Amino acid sequence: MATCYRHPNRETGVACSSCGRPICPDCMTTTPVGMRCPECASQRTKVVRAGGLAKRPQATYTLIALNVLAFLTEQGQFTIFGSSIYGKVVEEGVLWRYGVGVQHQYWRLVTSGFLHENILHIGFNMYLLYLLGMMLEPAIGSARFVTIYMTALLVGSFGALLATASPSLGASGAVFGLMGAAVVELRSRRMSVMESGIGGLIIINLILSFSIANISVGAHIGGLIGGALAALAIRTADHRKLPALGYTACVLLSALAIVGSLAVSS
Repeated sequence: MATCYRHPNRETGVACSSCGRPICPDCMTTTPVGMRCPECASQRTKVVRAGGLAKRPQATYTLIALNVLAFLTEQGQFTIFGSSIYGKVVEEGVLWRYGVGVQHQYWRLVTSGFLHENILHIGFNMYLLYLLGMMLEPAIGSARFVTIYMTALLVGSFGALLATASPSLGASGAVFGLMGAAVVELRSRRMSVMESGIGGLIIINLILSFSIANISVGAHIGGLIGGALAALAIRTADHRKLPALGYTACVLLSALAIVGSLAVSS
């Protein structure tokens, strides 16, 4: 167990989100990007009270609302396990190679991440989105959270198209991306991934991905990798005091995913 750099006799599992030095509760200052040591907290980054971070994660709720709204526009969706959804929204929104590569309907790379087959499908994904959003968004900020989510969604779409020619849909690629981002954030704070529960959550979901039929393994693996890379880019850029570089890296990663999607769909 590491000890606080200012109080060597105190063990701690928390590190400064900026410089990485271990800090005890007396040395922690809550900021929009995590806990910081006294020296880093006195720099230009705006410091807020812990109560300010208790506000509702608006981006998380907005994403959940968008998914639910899209679900309600589908037809035949109100079943527990069924997959008989139909209608214009589903037909023009799901992800499949022919639609992207031949019909040039590139919006499918995004819209498919907001559509779901049934109540169990959307319920499970939205529950995970809520849990991960409550953990991540207050720690990294809404803009970073949405950037990671959308990057993971696009990389997940690429993974889905690469893995299968069958149509696919669902927010699981983006949700897996949030799991990957959570791992990066926990490790950057020198906190145990397994003790946090995130490690077990990833393992269980990966087992389910390979065990249950009709699950897009490519989307899950792609999203997990995309979210982790996006979070790592943002974390590295923040550490170097160049936040714009992190967003730029996410845009480039998203662009590569789009190019890859078009290549495997042609």
